[in-house]
Amino acid sequence: MPRHAVSPGQGHPRSGREPESDGSRRSPRLRLLWIGLALALPLALVLCAPAGAHPLPPQSHPAGFGRLLPQLRNAFGWWNLTCPVCKGLFTAIDFGLKKEPSVAWVGSMATKICKVLKIAPPTVCQSAVQLFEGDMVEVWTRSVLRPSEACGLLLGSTCGHWDIFSSWNISLPAVPKPSPQPPKPPAPGAPVSRILFLTDLHWDHDYLEGTDPNCENPLCCRRDSGLPPASRPGAGYWGEYSKCDLPLRTLESLLSGLGPAGPFDMVYWTGDIPAHNVWHQSRQDQLRALTTVTALVKKFLGPVPVYPAVGNHETTPVNGFPPPFIEGNFSSSWLYEAMAKAWESWLPAEALHTLRIGGFYALSPRPGLRLISLNMNFCSRENFWLLINSTDPAGQLQWLVGELQAAEDRGDKVHIIGHIPPGHCLKSWSWNYYRIVARYENTLAGQFFGHTHVDEFEVFYDEETLSRPLSVAFLAPSATTYIDLNPGYRVYEIDGNYPGSSHVVLDHETYILNLTQANEPGAVPRWQRLYRARETYGLPNALPAAWHDLVYRMRGDTQLFQTFWFLYHKGHPPSEPCGMPCRLTILCAQLSARSDSPALCRHLVPDGSFPDDQSLQPRPPLC
Repeated sequence: MPRHAVSPGQGHPRSGREPESDGSRRSPRLRLLWIGLALALPLALVLCAPAGAHPLPPQSHPAGFGRLLPQLRNAFGWWNLTCPVCKGLFTAIDFGLKKEPSVAWVGSMATKICKVLKIAPPTVCQSAVQLFEGDMVEVWTRSVLRPSEACGLLLGSTCGHWDIFSSWNISLPAVPKPSPQPPKPPAPGAPVSRILFLTDLHWDHDYLEGTDPNCENPLCCRRDSGLPPASRPGAGYWGEYSKCDLPLRTLESLLSGLGPAGPFDMVYWTGDIPAHNVWHQSRQDQLRALTTVTALVKKFLGPVPVYPAVGNHETTPVNGFPPPFIEGNFSSSWLYEAMAKAWESWLPAEALHTLRIGGFYALSPRPGLRLISLNMNFCSRENFWLLINSTDPAGQLQWLVGELQAAEDRGDKVHIIGHIPPGHCLKSWSWNYYRIVARYENTLAGQFFGHTHVDEFEVFYDEETLSRPLSVAFLAPSATTYIDLNPGYRVYEIDGNYPGSSHVVLDHETYILNLTQANEPGAVPRWQRLYRARETYGLPNALPAAWHDLVYRMRGDTQLFQTFWFLYHKGHPPSEPCGMPCRLTILCAQLSARSDSPALCRHLVPDGSFPDDQSLQPRPPLC
């Protein structure tokens, strides 16, 4: 049976809090500032515009804090803030909110901070704070964040240690791990299945042709974006190379034009349906996106089975996915129930049951294959609800172990789908997942994720030596153009439906809509195949070792890397060249299926030496 037990201590604050200081009681103005700061800084992580095509997280605690602190100190004269005063202030904050939480004045102060720091335009600050304030105050009052941890985050390790996301481990069964058995190539003429993979559709209900694609807001090409200067063109009819999402007609064009890429045996759809206007979204808006796009998928794909996963943009506020022990109006039941209703024609009763509880499920789409859809929001660095307790939220990883062990016992193979890739997760979650993948390498036939909007992958290695490739997670490009991309989708060819099938990926294809051509006057949108992986990269197969070898070939072959860089951006790379530091960063990301693990990238430099562990950052910063 799936395990839904809450991990010990979930929802319970730590004991031994530090006493309130006299200084904190004498500083109500600073106290208000700090509480507002507690809300304003998380907003910075979702409102600042990403610098590139891929909104990727940093490798330690949220980078927005470190980059905003100098601005805070300048704005409020906090250069002389001492560690004792900081701890006193946070003790007072915690005491005050638990005694009489006042969402209104917390929101008021957060709005002022957002405006002073120019995190976003004033109207966006106002709307975002109103949207986030209730959830953030609720999280703060339940949080296990100690004053020493908060001040360690803000003032450095000399004032405390940020260990809110401390280490934890799931339990693996005592069953010995079978000897590694790499899959055998299918016999000539064996059946091959085609899986359509859709991710990051990001439908913008308010997209409007002709509006400013470079407006001041975090998302443009919208009714509230205004008109561009006379010297610049407005948003295109089918989409735009800018910080814009898609009109519904482009998604209709994608789905209606799938014929040449098909036929498909099934569809994996890994979420992010709503647009990026995260400062102004209601539950009704999110449900409208869910039902509208689900209906569109059903209309054009008909009887083809579709298996969805939950993205981080499905909820509002964005990234806010409370574990199941959070009940009442703050829970995610409104979303999971709507998903179960929208998807009930695709999913069996057992899958709908766990979907309603935690947004994840497992089912058997064909004999010998088990499909597991994970709710990767429970690993997310940006899910502020995990400040309460981040230890295996919803018991999902322990449940995953049970599913994989049962599949191993039956001799089944497993595909895992999810939204956020494992290399982007909180460290303990990511390392536990890595350990699970290593244990069940013979059973796990494929991993499929989205979220980054670009075309990449993550290689997994044996834990003992970090040198033997044993699995690969494919990260497919987005349907949306956000940011500066062509719309696209992916098709996987897998070992087909027959007794003894390995169900592994044999190859994949990526399709795009060239916006430059599509937006020409009188043009008709034409979705075209951009490339086939094995043909383009000269791969002997699509197994993990082939992708490992590709990374090291790209390290020394500039032309091969430039091909990858072009395809990484769906045929629309940035104008700035990607020199060697950039190349090493991108290649490191392909080796980093385990977060905060710089050892995975050390061999990218011939002598294996770096000045420190931060020399190669596997993930570009968010903003």
